[in-house]
Amino acid sequence: MAQDKYKAVWVSHSSMGDFIKCPRAYFLHNVYKDPKTKRKINIVSPPLALGVSVHEVVEGLANFKAEERFKQPLLELYEKAWQKVRGKAGGFKNETDELEAKNRGKEMILRVLRNPGPLLNKALKLKGGDNDMPPNFFLSEEENIILCGKIDWLEYVPEDDSIRVLDFKTGKNEESGESLQLPIYQLLLNKLQKRKVTGAYYWYLDKDDAPIAVELPSVEESYKKVIEVARQVKTARESVVYECPRGKGGCFACKPFEKIIKGEAEYIGVGEYNQDLYMLG
Repeated sequence: MAQDKYKAVWVSHSSMGDFIKCPRAYFLHNVYKDPKTKRKINIVSPPLALGVSVHEVVEGLANFKAEERFKQPLLELYEKAWQKVRGKAGGFKNETDELEAKNRGKEMILRVLRNPGPLLNKALKLKGGDNDMPPNFFLSEEENIILCGKIDWLEYVPEDDSIRVLDFKTGKNEESGESLQLPIYQLLLNKLQKRKVTGAYYWYLDKDDAPIAVELPSVEESYKKVIEVARQVKTARESVVYECPRGKGGCFACKPFEKIIKGEAEYIGVGEYNQDLYMLG
């Protein structure tokens, strides 16, 4: 019998990342809804604002044919994207902080313009799920667990009809080797398309003029890593037990969300994904 997708436990890179850091943070960010508004809660922050704006512009290039991409006014598009995260909407406490973040993002766009590299080649996209959901599949139909995720860029390699994965990074820290991001990408690509994956790259737009190759784990290895955390999430949801590993005092991951619940954060408005957005003091 087919499982009900609406009753399934959905997991993604961000939600499992929350859970690994702190089950309580996972609950407050991914499960809890404000009793008054019936909406989930989220926190605005300058790094998030910068990342969202740069990704919107750079990922948006895939919507154009390869030969048309760099005819687009990227800096104008960045300016337009930035309008959505101006001021408190991006977690900025003053104009100086905002300008610094905005200029960092502008430098990233200029870096891409100067060094387009793989972005000059044909790109493919994974088909999205129903009802505008990101690409997804049953990680375990028996356990009713669905894995979903969005890949920044898929470069098509015509020589052998394969694809390469490219992930844009706007933060200052490099991705940990323990990250579930590449295993998740591996599983999504293995399940949702037929071409062989012949490479994976991180592009640290803050410092590198070209993407850095990273080793893609095997499908078996990826499944083992992802299902292990997914099962922990499912168990927590079924038992309704989400405890912070640091105890009642909380940790760096859950404390910010606890402040919202205690009324110690400034309400900003409703975000793009129908979440109540807050800014911390």
